[in-house]
Amino acid sequence: MNKHFLWFFLLFCLGAAAKSLKCITCHLHTQPDRCRRGFGVCIAQKHESCMILQIFQDKALQLTYMVCQQFCRDLTFDFNNRTYVHKCCDYSYCNYDM
Repeated sequence: MNKHFLWFFLLFCLGAAAKSLKCITCHLHTQPDRCRRGFGVCIAQKHESCMILQIFQDKALQLTYMVCQQFCRDLTFDFNNRTYVHKCCDYSYCNYDM
């Protein structure tokens, strides 16, 4: 293959990887502790954004769940004396700052 084509292809791949939306994953984060299960990073696919779900009881944060989520939308609702706060964002690692 042509060396110029290979260099162009390599630069294209690196540029695409650098622009990918990266989100923190944690499937069980308790307060004031650290991530207990599923800590890592996910690369958002088409129609995905970073999501954080926070569960409160008596206005005290009980646990947090973070992932890449398809068709994410902000939502807050109450169920069984708990408040569920579902937030979405679209810049890398934004669900860790929320």
